[in-house]
Amino acid sequence: MKLKLTIVFSTFLTIGTFAQTFTNYTSADGLLSDNVNCLDTDASNNLWFGTQNGVSMFDGATWLGYTTNDGVVDNTIQAIHIALNGDVWVGTDFGASVFSSGTWTSYTTADGLGNNQIKCISEDSDGNIWFGTNNGASEFNGLSWFSLGSADGLPFGGVVDVDQSANGDIYLSTGLGGVFIYDGSSMTSVTDSDGLLNNKVRSLLINAQDERWVATSDGITVLDNTNTFDINHTTMLTIPTDDTLNPIEDIEMDSQGNIWVGVYVDYLVTEGGVCGYNGYEWIEYQVVDGLVGPVIRAIAVDDNDDLWVATSTGVSRLSDHGLSLKEKDENQFVVYPNPASDLVTIMLREGVSDKVDIYNSSMQLVSSEQMNITKVCIDTSKFSRGMYFIKVNNSIAKLSLN
Repeated sequence: MKLKLTIVFSTFLTIGTFAQTFTNYTSADGLLSDNVNCLDTDASNNLWFGTQNGVSMFDGATWLGYTTNDGVVDNTIQAIHIALNGDVWVGTDFGASVFSSGTWTSYTTADGLGNNQIKCISEDSDGNIWFGTNNGASEFNGLSWFSLGSADGLPFGGVVDVDQSANGDIYLSTGLGGVFIYDGSSMTSVTDSDGLLNNKVRSLLINAQDERWVATSDGITVLDNTNTFDINHTTMLTIPTDDTLNPIEDIEMDSQGNIWVGVYVDYLVTEGGVCGYNGYEWIEYQVVDGLVGPVIRAIAVDDNDDLWVATSTGVSRLSDHGLSLKEKDENQFVVYPNPASDLVTIMLREGVSDKVDIYNSSMQLVSSEQMNITKVCIDTSKFSRGMYFIKVNNSIAKLSLN
């Protein structure tokens, strides 16, 4: 396990103690296959795994398995989602199946599904099930189907993740064309020209603050609730090559607000691991720490905030990781005026500090000022207009210069 400091704006954070425990599961324990593509948890904290040989369910003690012999449309499971009503939905290259009241029912293009090659499954606030497919997205309300495709503006490459913002808009993450936002009647897009690290999107998370964490093949771009660029995270997992950008396979959030990502690199070297972010630093876990394998496919968080990791060589459960985010009610210092123009004042609320560090929006240190008293005035007329971050001790605040 390695700790990595990342400067971002946030309130003061207290970092917990890290003493992780890995528990690994393979076909020897009851998985239908070591090659696991996807996973999800149900309301009883049971784990459901989509494998190359069918669906496995683990209740903590006993394993159950479901295959085409039980009514699943195909044994190679590419996506899985546990609906709020308890139904288990799985997606394959040959359609979707749902396990409800002990029975499997399947759906294909013959029933209204837009495309049989399913990449992801999600659910909106009205209980409608959304499928990201090889050429678009389909919505199923239990009775009828609605689909979006290239004719509606979606790009080639398919939809790899579906999420919903606080205002009800549907976010369609595409494999090659960025993120498309469907408001019920029309679509707009967010691409690399708007600040995304890469248009090859792998996963998307919308957190409690309605921020959009867009996981791409080059790392994570965070957008605010207006889809305006906020910050990038590019190196969460240490990679022993010249190219340090992290290809993200999946992104999740636990009940404490910590962000978890699965990283997998399959060019030049084979490297992979999971990383957790508590708002102040990234903590990384790799095979050397106990992870069952480096080829990360998907991650999920259970009700105990344990992290489950699906790989090509089995499943890992990460518990007792100690990653925690604790916030003070107030920042350690006050910045005024904010926004500012030529002069900004920084005043400590308590304690002392010997310096003030100022970073630009790319997290490059642009100034380090001495601070031998509780208040200092800084001439900002030499700085370009834009967003900056001020760091005093372990507390960071955002500063806008106009």
